Amino acid sequence: MFSKQTYISRRNELKQKVGSGLILLLGNLETGMNYRDNVYPFRQDSSFLYYFGLDVASLHAVIDIDNDREIIFGDELTIDDIVWTGPKEALAEKAGKIGISEVKPLAALEGFLNNAMSRKQEVHYLPPYRSEHTLQLQEWLGYSPAQVSEQVSVKLVRAVVSMRSYKSSEEIAEIEKAVDTSVDMHLEFMQATRPGMTEKEVAAKLQSMAIARGGDIAYPVILTVNGEILHTHARDLPMQEGQMALCDAGAETAMHYCGDLTRTIPMGRQFTTIQKEMYEIVLRAQKAAIEACKPGTLFKDVHALASLKLLEGLQSVGIIKGDPAEALAHDVHTLFFQCGLGHMMGLDVHDMENLGEQYVGYTDDLKKGTAFGWKSLRLGRALEPGFVITVEPGLYLIPTLIDRWKAENKLSQFIDYNRLEQFRDFTGIRIEDNLVITESGNRILGKKLVKETAEVEALRG
Repeated sequence: MFSKQTYISRRNELKQKVGSGLILLLGNLETGMNYRDNVYPFRQDSSFLYYFGLDVASLHAVIDIDNDREIIFGDELTIDDIVWTGPKEALAEKAGKIGISEVKPLAALEGFLNNAMSRKQEVHYLPPYRSEHTLQLQEWLGYSPAQVSEQVSVKLVRAVVSMRSYKSSEEIAEIEKAVDTSVDMHLEFMQATRPGMTEKEVAAKLQSMAIARGGDIAYPVILTVNGEILHTHARDLPMQEGQMALCDAGAETAMHYCGDLTRTIPMGRQFTTIQKEMYEIVLRAQKAAIEACKPGTLFKDVHALASLKLLEGLQSVGIIKGDPAEALAHDVHTLFFQCGLGHMMGLDVHDMENLGEQYVGYTDDLKKGTAFGWKSLRLGRALEPGFVITVEPGLYLIPTLIDRWKAENKLSQFIDYNRLEQFRDFTGIRIEDNLVITESGNRILGKKLVKETAEVEALRG
């Protein structure tokens, strides 16, 4: 954990922002995979971690602003528990380390909330993303399932977003630990992957590295020779000479801060000529986007810049015709770049995504797009110092999508479908780095991870 004062200061700031009422932050429970006691790896709720720091299952917390109380609700281990787990630090001692002196049994929470509701005290809670939380809120607050969603506290959501969006120096140091481990994972991928190895075989090595550093992976490893499929997790599929392998993998530290990197490599020692040309298109787009990331710049505009660079590159290989800027205005890029350029990153790899992308990545004056391609851009707002983001342009040649556009002769004034047909089995390329926005621009986080074609081929060789 961070220092006691860090958590005290965060909670004090949250109370000031919300102003009145009672804040209820739900911790996560252990969940059985195939029966109750055979559980999935536990992952604490990120906002609970941010304000209370306790990486322990079956805890909830209340900040009673009106009555100046902060309470952890949870149960101490019984002797039956200790038989299976061994003795552990008492919950009251753990709470003391984050500046909480009041601890109550978990069963007392329902009565506490009932009393608050009877006094007409406003109960603020965040959008639940686990079904057990929805059921608990229904039971405790007397809401229907629809009311649980309707009564989410927008004031609390905005307050949390306004704090978690800006990473402190100690958070950035923790994120860099995650990125450094992620760099080592990708170096292993780039150096050790050989034709004949399966995707799962390599992905398993990467996950073991993250675990060995004291944490785990931040999300299931995406490692595939079908890079055009945006989230293809590793399969029991041998990779072959002549293919490209895309790896999107990131580590999570013991404190649950994340890294999120992507590299694409040739399965042989070198890229083919066309693979190298397409890789360079993506790399130029990424470099232009990174250079444009600075305070005051709309990330939506950076996404458009990267998309323009992709179209200019595709024009150079004969797929795009006409004016690339005009093609961009007609969303031609979405045939090749269907997702967003990047997202916030922190305690979640898609930071605070459960709080709502409109609140996290946009503003009251800047609404999230709904058109194909644009609706997948999680971050559009102006960048500010302290933001930690990903920048990850790519080219994804999806045969099903190409066939649909071609059948409609869609935007054929900009697309040479005959030339594109020669690329239908090309698959995909993505290059991704993690940045912190500074007062004057940005800084790429973590140790250097090679991405120039000559550097990649040197490692492969």
